[in-house]
Amino acid sequence: MNTTTTPRDSTEYDHDVVIVGGGPAGCSAGIFTARDGLDTVIFDRGRSSIQRCAHLENYLGFPGGIDIETLYELMHDHAEEAGCNIVTDLVESVERTQPVESADPADGDEAVEPTDGGGFVVTPQEGPQVTARRVVAATRYDGEYMRGLDDEAAMFEVHDHDGEEHEHFDKQYAECDGTTPVDGLYIAAPYGETGYQTSMAAGRGARVGITLIEDGRRERGYPEALANHYDWVRRETELDDEWRDRDRWRELFHDRVPDEHELSEEQLAEIREREIDRRLATYVPTEEIDRRVERGHRRLLDHIDDDLILETARKIETDRRTTAVDN
Repeated sequence: MNTTTTPRDSTEYDHDVVIVGGGPAGCSAGIFTARDGLDTVIFDRGRSSIQRCAHLENYLGFPGGIDIETLYELMHDHAEEAGCNIVTDLVESVERTQPVESADPADGDEAVEPTDGGGFVVTPQEGPQVTARRVVAATRYDGEYMRGLDDEAAMFEVHDHDGEEHEHFDKQYAECDGTTPVDGLYIAAPYGETGYQTSMAAGRGARVGITLIEDGRRERGYPEALANHYDWVRRETELDDEWRDRDRWRELFHDRVPDEHELSEEQLAEIREREIDRRLATYVPTEEIDRRVERGHRRLLDHIDDDLILETARKIETDRRTTAVDN
């Protein structure tokens, strides 16, 4: 469920964001982008590198460890709940969209506005091609599907092995925030050696998702001081009378707007009111917190073996009866 009213990044493309890879990095990035209102599709071939792990012992929040199948189901369930569409298919290529040339009115053709050519065409193995304004590479398979996106061919590095040259995706190609020299292309994996740890891969995906959101905000005219993004909720009881007043938020907004900006008054007002709506929506009343806690627990039960649930329920009932007799 999206928590904001952020408009789509663009209606020029099929999707705002296409993520290649449905493992921890890809799902983590998608949860952030989808929750911000961006139309997000995750292509997952079902062979994430995490599935080579026998049992995950060091993922925070699972003191008894977690089997990979259950974790994978939880990740995909969460991504879909956030608003992502998960497509079970292998991406074969990602290419730049080509600008559309305007028709010549002299020939009686209807005029067509050219596109900016800044998006991508994503070609899967089985399904139809789709277009996207931004692409997140979040899979460890060799990156061959991105070949040709960088005119400088800097994505790949050559290694000599036993007298033969081999090309590999350069894990240092992207910046630490996932940005690359290719506008609109972000790398969540493959990257440095730390990516082999699942928790780090999920954190990397979150960082890339937030970077993508902030880049989109800048493109929509947000001044740099207002482009930062966070996704969390607070208790409504922390919202005092001063901060329930929209005018107080307006004052804060204008204090952060730089003196030199290129926005019209109408554009500035639109961004301001949208940002105030977003911030106020992060304050949640107590009864809603309780509802979300219960719902969260119930959703976890969907991924726990029924026999274990019944076994635990019987033990709880036995303990309660024993306590009642003792009292």
